[in-house]
Amino acid sequence: MKLLIVESPAKAKTISKYLHGEYTVRASIGHIRDLPKSNKKAIDVAAGFIPHYEIVKGKERVVDELSSLSKEADEIVLATDPDREGEAIAWHVAQALGLENSKPAPQVPNPGSRKTPNPKPKVERVVFNEITQRAVQEAMTHPRSIDMKLVSAQQARRVLDRLFGYDLSGLIWKKVRYGLSAGRVQSPALRIIVEREREIRAFVPEDYWVISGQFQTPRKEILVLMCAEEPKTEKEALRIVSAAKEGSWHIISVTETETKRSPRPPFITSTLQQTASSRFGFSPSYTMSIAQKLYEQGHISYMRTDSPILSQDALPAIYAEIEKAYGANFLLPRTYTAKSKTAQEAHEAIRPSNIKAKTAGSTPEQKKLYALIRERTLASQMADAKILRTKISANIAESKESIPDFSINGSIMAFPGWLQADQTAKGEELELPKLKEGDPLILQDIASEAKKTEPPARYTEAGLVKELERREIGRPSTYATILKTLQDRGYVEKLGRALKPTDTGEVVSTFLEENFSSYISDSFTAEMENDLDEIADGKREYAKTLRDFYGPFTKEVKSKEKIAKLTNLGEAPKEFPCPVCGSPMIIKLSRTGKFLSCSRFPKCHGARKIDGTVLEAPKETGEMCPECTEGKLIEREGRFGKFISCSNYPKCKYIKKSAEEEARAKTGVQCPKCKDGEIVERRGRFGPFFSCSNYPKCDFAIKARPTGTVCPLCSSLMMEGTKTIPERCSSKNCPNHNPHLAQKT
Repeated sequence: MKLLIVESPAKAKTISKYLHGEYTVRASIGHIRDLPKSNKKAIDVAAGFIPHYEIVKGKERVVDELSSLSKEADEIVLATDPDREGEAIAWHVAQALGLENSKPAPQVPNPGSRKTPNPKPKVERVVFNEITQRAVQEAMTHPRSIDMKLVSAQQARRVLDRLFGYDLSGLIWKKVRYGLSAGRVQSPALRIIVEREREIRAFVPEDYWVISGQFQTPRKEILVLMCAEEPKTEKEALRIVSAAKEGSWHIISVTETETKRSPRPPFITSTLQQTASSRFGFSPSYTMSIAQKLYEQGHISYMRTDSPILSQDALPAIYAEIEKAYGANFLLPRTYTAKSKTAQEAHEAIRPSNIKAKTAGSTPEQKKLYALIRERTLASQMADAKILRTKISANIAESKESIPDFSINGSIMAFPGWLQADQTAKGEELELPKLKEGDPLILQDIASEAKKTEPPARYTEAGLVKELERREIGRPSTYATILKTLQDRGYVEKLGRALKPTDTGEVVSTFLEENFSSYISDSFTAEMENDLDEIADGKREYAKTLRDFYGPFTKEVKSKEKIAKLTNLGEAPKEFPCPVCGSPMIIKLSRTGKFLSCSRFPKCHGARKIDGTVLEAPKETGEMCPECTEGKLIEREGRFGKFISCSNYPKCKYIKKSAEEEARAKTGVQCPKCKDGEIVERRGRFGPFFSCSNYPKCDFAIKARPTGTVCPLCSSLMMEGTKTIPERCSSKNCPNHNPHLAQKT
């Protein structure tokens, strides 16, 4: 029997079709081994940073099945993803199953048995950049051994991140607040967001005026011209308006130039995340999950890459598709190179596996992302767009006072080129009236509008990914994880599409900047990524790299053990004295953010919210906790108002609800999973949601209140939607989840 192991069931299903039953294909379902949660036995630093791996909880059955199959197999092929993470998964599978990356051992009869035991199976590694029949079958003819240099690089990253995170997080627990954390890559990203927030706070707006005039041409056409300068004072703005009204206007210049717009390179991981975020509003992690499914279904090439190079095997089909769809004059073969010095040129850009397929994917989101990838791939090999740009400028004639020119810019598409494939990138055209120098204009109206300069915008997810890439912080596989971690930790929150640091995020970043600035700097993070790349290339030793980092780092952490605990974040505004004793207050950090505490604490428990609203002290209700029967029920003030909970929190998490709250939380809809509980409203970290009343025994949950009906397409619960879509399916995989998108497709 021949066994082929991949990491994903979906990938296994796709590959099985191409091997025609020659191999038994199974999935490891991601990593099967990892470092234990306890740091005490995770890494043996003294022995040379040797990691101790354990089977991931819940993967025991997967390992048992693979182990059983491997004992019957005479050939085992490890076909995990073609990057360091995939190489590491292959190695972990081989280690967990006790396989040797070598030729089969000679058969030795077992004394006392007539049967000849199975020899040690031959273990080989294959890689392919796309899951198509041609690519898979071609890869099977070129097996190799596991690349231990790639495994060492991935292992070094994992060990490095564990050492950095655990040691620094432990100090933050002691000096800031229990439960907080730091990370080698997440902390520099947080610093970038916090620095932008400080810029916004420090920004001082300046006044300026925008002046526009409406004119009539000799052919009675309307032309709106803008003043080329934006005055800084109202006096200057009024002077320009007054002079404009008194003078006679004429055209002083008409310039026409032909410009070219070149196509962008094919997608790499970062640019795909940025474009999907700006066009569709997808988060980087959501984009990668969709791309992963498209890859596993065989629709696109591997989606974790920093190389914009297109495969030579794919180019002829791309050229043919451009000529067929747009014409030979639209084709212009191009070669792109990576901007980053550390790009792994062995990988290729993200592209469709079959460029002829105009649509692919099983959900509206998958189809949208596939179409985006296909458009970019085609556009990257097409001719420049030619645009005719026109600028018309006018001014007053023979006036005592001089004023800035008034002008307008227009553009007309002379040849669409690559924009024919990527229509969204076109932008608006503006065709201007045919005028020539000296033509008179009649001023019909002129107005000035007072405005203020705006502070720099907060980073969006797309903007932060671009900034991280520019500073060489992280790698393609880490961008989505960085953003998700910052939000999951409660360090960053999304306001619309903008990323804003929370109070907790700012405090943690400030602490790290003041005490570990060199370890969360751009240069340290980028240099460490380069070191990991050199391990992968065999130019640097695993143990030496970690030793060079960890020796100075542990000394730095230990040197901060004696610094004072960060209990005081500064003095509170004087208009907010302690509501109990009248003493001055100070700013402190709680689990829910900043608040004002009496400077005499713990002698006085007076407290206010950060906006000055009085916070009442916890009060006993006189009742015992019905859940643990040991604690007393206490009325507290939380971020969502007053609530009653057990005094033994966090050991006991009982929260009492009023009769009104309990009635409001009930939906009357039976849980479709356990058939016993009722769907009730709950409040989580990211707002209200609806789940089974039998939680944690039953983990069924949906985002919105169920309507009581079931979906006619998939029989899942229907839930409340929006004003335009009153009801939608709760299953994300159902077209009825986004019926408006399903109608368009």
